[in-house]
Amino acid sequence: MLKGKKILIGVCGSIAAYKTAMLTRLLIKQGAEVKIIMTKASKEFITPVTLSTLSKNPVLSEFYKDNTGQWNSHVELGLWADAMIIAPASANTIAKMANGLCDNLLTAVYLSARCPVYLAPAMDLDMYQHPATTSNLKTLEKYGNKIIAATYGELASGLVGEGRMAEPEEIVAYLESKLDSKHYPLAGKKVLITAGPTYESIDPVRFIGNHSSGKMGYSIADVFAENGADVTLVSGPSEQHLENKNIKLISVKSAHEMYEACLEHFESTDITVLAAAVADYRPVEIADHKIKKKASNMVLDLEKTVDIAQSLGELKKKNQFTVGFALETEQEDTNAVEKLNRKHFDIIVLNSLNDKGAGFGYDTNQITIFDTSGEKIDFEMKSKKEVAIDIVNEVIKRLP
Repeated sequence: MLKGKKILIGVCGSIAAYKTAMLTRLLIKQGAEVKIIMTKASKEFITPVTLSTLSKNPVLSEFYKDNTGQWNSHVELGLWADAMIIAPASANTIAKMANGLCDNLLTAVYLSARCPVYLAPAMDLDMYQHPATTSNLKTLEKYGNKIIAATYGELASGLVGEGRMAEPEEIVAYLESKLDSKHYPLAGKKVLITAGPTYESIDPVRFIGNHSSGKMGYSIADVFAENGADVTLVSGPSEQHLENKNIKLISVKSAHEMYEACLEHFESTDITVLAAAVADYRPVEIADHKIKKKASNMVLDLEKTVDIAQSLGELKKKNQFTVGFALETEQEDTNAVEKLNRKHFDIIVLNSLNDKGAGFGYDTNQITIFDTSGEKIDFEMKSKKEVAIDIVNEVIKRLP
């Protein structure tokens, strides 16, 4: 199942580095292409010659190849791999990764990698259980990395407990399960998502906006990425953070900027989810300087912004699937279905501001989904991550 896969192995300073030889051999036997990066400390435990011979590729360790200026590009390595596995992953390297430290080739490649990253920790019992290590591992998981937990057994110190690196056979089986397309139902699919509000400038200081936080759109982006999709997120101003670092984030402010970004990517997109709360109007003129308070009243001339959903709906091809959102306060079902048909969506997600705990700013949401066949599906109040999972599952069910 790993035939043709490009696997990048990172080796850290640990007695468990001897297992990397067998891991490399098993991956090569499966038909994978393997490249290896070693930290300086790891060379004290296993030689580059051993791993180079087994991997059939030069082992990399330093940024520069020689004194001529040739270098090992961490960016190219990060783009080359289908998966990156750090085995063994030491407490030191785990701490560096969790905090974005980049003082060697391995951590530089990690920060550049766009592929799934897996870690197989190996260290002594007390190091593995230390709050700093457990916190760092949780942080790495939050970033979208996968942890292959250390196992229980006798350790190099003579202690018995958790800290042994998973066996090479277990790691290969884990990689097979994760890289198998059956576990990534959206592998190869390109997804475009909009999120957050848009800000329409009045002058250099003021703007017209709304209360959207972007939480729902960001959660949807993370879930699509978890299902193997190639995700581009076009976001208005938001304080949200993505869990999955493989998502391409395009930050915009105005409705027009969001439209331009969507238009650039829409043609090559398989699935589009328009979750942003785009401003309907913008000032006809934007003042060059801050408008001074002179009178008791102020009148702004407004004009309609571009209707992103309508514009993309008119460009939509038969093989493209689009998801819309409707935030309503009255005649919710009628308005949502009308919008579904008018803007050529395949499904539309209805939020009602009449539902307590739903809508802007909340960590929860309650939705109803309508599709073009007339089906209506009601969901209970859930966290926005759980709602995102429901939405993505409904998309997967309807794909050809």
